[in-house]
Amino acid sequence: METPVKIMIVDDHQMFIDGIKSLLRKEENLLVTSEFLCAEDALEHLDIAATDLIITDISMPGINGIELTKTIKSTFPDLKVLVLSMHNDQEVVSEIMMSEADGYILKNTGKQELLEAVFKIMDNGTYYSKEVLSIMVNKVKKEQKIQEETSPLTNREKEVLQLICQEYSSQEIADKLFIGRRTVDTHRQNILQKAKVKTIVGLIKFGMKNGFISDL
Repeated sequence: METPVKIMIVDDHQMFIDGIKSLLRKEENLLVTSEFLCAEDALEHLDIAATDLIITDISMPGINGIELTKTIKSTFPDLKVLVLSMHNDQEVVSEIMMSEADGYILKNTGKQELLEAVFKIMDNGTYYSKEVLSIMVNKVKKEQKIQEETSPLTNREKEVLQLICQEYSSQEIADKLFIGRRTVDTHRQNILQKAKVKTIVGLIKFGMKNGFISDL
């Protein structure tokens, strides 16, 4: 990345904020530009020009992290949001995914996964840790039977969608399936149209609903 990723941290515990800053301090491509102890202050002082990514917790007094994410995504859809929380409850994970957060990892993660999540999100990807995705898979398995798609996908589109759900990039999918990058992008657009979604997060939700994430 040519310019540093400008990061805002929102959490009601200063110790957590300081910890994240400490982990990111030595990364020359990452710069913490603002920090807030509540979502209300973060929204009031949000400077889009000075923020590329927001790292937030879920449990905060007043506006919580889920509501914060929904507000940001509805107002500034291009602004990236990474949720970093201790919550691994199925319903909470589901709410975060429905809020269109770009990523969700648990607070017991290590520095390497945090950095991987940040860089993948800033490369226009998503990052939901395997533990989080497994929670969602178990929820889907318990609550509903696998459904057939309203607009059936071809076998190749199913392969591409499954790899997308497993966080493979377009180039990685092309290499794995021995097809061209442009072909992968075409399949991706076709899947978006058939799934009637606009984002990668939407595709992941579609994939889970229809049973394409079964082996993580």
